[in-house]
Amino acid sequence: MVKLDRIYTRGGDKGATSLATGARRRKDDIRVEAYGAIDETNAAIGVARLAIQPQDSALDAMLERIQNDLFDLGAELATPPDPSKPLDPAMRLVIVPSQVERLEKEIDGLNAALAPLRSFVLPGGAAAAAHLHLARAICRRAERVMVTLMQTEGEELSPAALAYVNRLSDFLFVASRYVNREKGDVLWKPGATR
Repeated sequence: MVKLDRIYTRGGDKGATSLATGARRRKDDIRVEAYGAIDETNAAIGVARLAIQPQDSALDAMLERIQNDLFDLGAELATPPDPSKPLDPAMRLVIVPSQVERLEKEIDGLNAALAPLRSFVLPGGAAAAAHLHLARAICRRAERVMVTLMQTEGEELSPAALAYVNRLSDFLFVASRYVNREKGDVLWKPGATR
C-alpha cells in the first residue's frame, strides 16, 4: 500500500531522484526520462478521458485500464533489476504479454467499426480525438526513449514493456478514429495548402 504523508522531500533539489530501489539517478538519466514520458502519456490519456462522450463508456473503461497499466509500467521502469539483490518475480511489477494481447484485441474491436483509411489522418475532429492524438504522440516519444534505454549499456528493459508501448500508440490512433467515427476523420490533403 502506498502512503504519502509529505509530498516534498527536498531530495531532488540538486538534480537527482531516487528509483524505487533507492538508487539515486540524475533527473535527466535515460531511465528517469523513460518513466517520465510514460507519466506524461498517462496524464494525456487522463485529459482525453474528460472529453469522452457517454456513448463511448466502453472506450473510457479501456482507457482507465490502460492508465493503470501505465502505472505498472512506470513501476517497472523505476525498478531496474539488480543482480546483487534479486527480487521475487511475484513482487516486481512488470508488463506481461497478456496486457499486450488485451490491447491488440481492443484495437481489433474498435477498428472493426471503422472504414479503411485512404489517407493519413490529421489530429483533430472531436475534442476527445484530438486529445487521444496528443497522447499517441507522447506515447511514441516514450517508446523512442525506451528504445534508447534498452540500448544503453548496463540497462535492461523487458520485451513486453516495449511491445506494450508500441501497441498502445496504435490503440490511441485507432481510439481517436473511433471517437471520430460519426463525424469522420480529418484527412491529410497532400500539397493542398501550396
